[in-house]
Amino acid sequence: MIKYLGSKRVLLPAIVQAVQSLDGIRTVVDLFSGTSRVGHALKAAGYQVFSNDHNAYAATLARCYIQTDDNRAAEAERILTELRALPGKAGYFTDTFCVQARFFQPRNGEKIDAIRDEISRLSLDPELEAVILVSLMEAADRVDSTTGLQMAYLKQWSPRSHKELELRLPQLLPRSSHGPGQAHQREALEAAQQLEGDLIYIDPPYNQHKYLGNYHIWESLIRWDRPEVYGIARKRVDCRARSSAFNSRPGILGALRAVIQAARAPNLLVSFSNEGFISRLDMEEMLRQRGEVKVIEHDFRRYVGARIGIYSPSGQRVGKVSHVTNKEYLYLVTSAGDPSR
Repeated sequence: MIKYLGSKRVLLPAIVQAVQSLDGIRTVVDLFSGTSRVGHALKAAGYQVFSNDHNAYAATLARCYIQTDDNRAAEAERILTELRALPGKAGYFTDTFCVQARFFQPRNGEKIDAIRDEISRLSLDPELEAVILVSLMEAADRVDSTTGLQMAYLKQWSPRSHKELELRLPQLLPRSSHGPGQAHQREALEAAQQLEGDLIYIDPPYNQHKYLGNYHIWESLIRWDRPEVYGIARKRVDCRARSSAFNSRPGILGALRAVIQAARAPNLLVSFSNEGFISRLDMEEMLRQRGEVKVIEHDFRRYVGARIGIYSPSGQRVGKVSHVTNKEYLYLVTSAGDPSR
């Protein structure tokens, strides 16, 4: 899966174990699905998963990994074989992210342009298209020249950027015995009001950094809308306009409280960091309104950009690293009833 700030790769065993510790869990709702790494692990553990994220790239990842089952693998592989043979052809992607910026080597940008145009021409059904788009997104991620975020690119080409773009079939899973998975693209509160499960997993943004700005290239690759761009990173112009209370210190507590109150499940599992805008004390107080709260604490390495220090545009180091780890909290909330009903 793609490199992602806030990825719960290391915490997956603890998350799955927390869900498995409860009796009667069949369906899990993931309100902020991101890469769908957590939902994918829960689907692999046998749960029916309903995923949601308001960004197009994240909803596409969920449509691939959560909604689509492994019975589509052979058909997807046939299409990938045809796409691998396409010659590169420079277009919007190459010009924007390889010439105006240096996120990818131009030859890989040309392949991305050619493959993405062909995907649009094929007019595939939504599930199959999602699998092919995720294959392309992950292929591009393996040859980028960043520290993992798309707010900037490296001053010198990364070693992986010299590799050839390689399409691989995403790891599709069999359907859960409890029913098919679903992928939704809604705002979190709307999804909380409409999606129902035995447990709701909540992993919201926890500071001012917007995922759309951090992964704007994936949004443009999925939407293929050739937006106007700005700045050195050539961000989509809607990065300026789209805002969320979850990225606001004054707004996040109220926004999360509304989601928690609306959540249609007797059990909640909330993931949050001690570097976030909500303190552990405030989080526990808020969650106790829904039931008994158990806190599972983990030390967590900060993302690589936070570990290498702060540098000026000229490459001069201008700041020191204050700490290289933080604490990730899993808040497991259990209740005999669902107060939202």
